[in-house]
Amino acid sequence: MSGFFTALVTAFVLIVPVELPDKTFIATLVLATRYKPILVWIGVSAAFFVQCLVAVVAGRLLNLLPENLVEGAVAVLFLAGAILLYRSARQSRAEEQSEEPAIPAEPRSGLRAVGTSFLVLFAAEWGDLSQLLTAGLVARGNNVFGVFLGSWIGLVAVSGTAVLLGRVLLRYVRLSIIRYVAALICLTFAVITGISALR
Repeated sequence: MSGFFTALVTAFVLIVPVELPDKTFIATLVLATRYKPILVWIGVSAAFFVQCLVAVVAGRLLNLLPENLVEGAVAVLFLAGAILLYRSARQSRAEEQSEEPAIPAEPRSGLRAVGTSFLVLFAAEWGDLSQLLTAGLVARGNNVFGVFLGSWIGLVAVSGTAVLLGRVLLRYVRLSIIRYVAALICLTFAVITGISALR
């Protein structure tokens, strides 16, 4: 049971800082200004459920390969994530401010809002860093259910934050700092996994 909770917390702690400054947050925020926020949250949460399921299945399939090869590939994934996040953290504050979406027309509701939110986030997250890192955590041998739940809860929390507090966060929180923290987390995982692969 401790393996489950360790995997859950690890996945959550890794996914949230990766996704908070990502297109997931911005896309959800924009959708929430077009449709009723609760419907957007339901739609994106369903999309994240499917994406996390795909990621953990991919991670399990990676486990069929030789252990050193898997650990090497996972280390490369984490290192790539760290580099991408570091580079994005160096973007200017002006660019961060330009990401703040405009307030749109009156909100809409219904099944259309849920469906649109699902499709937008499903397409946006396909092959995204969070999906790759989720697969990497499973491939490293972490508890599958813990990783799935931790990743999904992390994504749902980020989208919920975007729906509830998005405009406030975009105004007061420097997203570049969050990106640097996420890059450091990914780099740490890359080093640990790389050392394990070389043993």
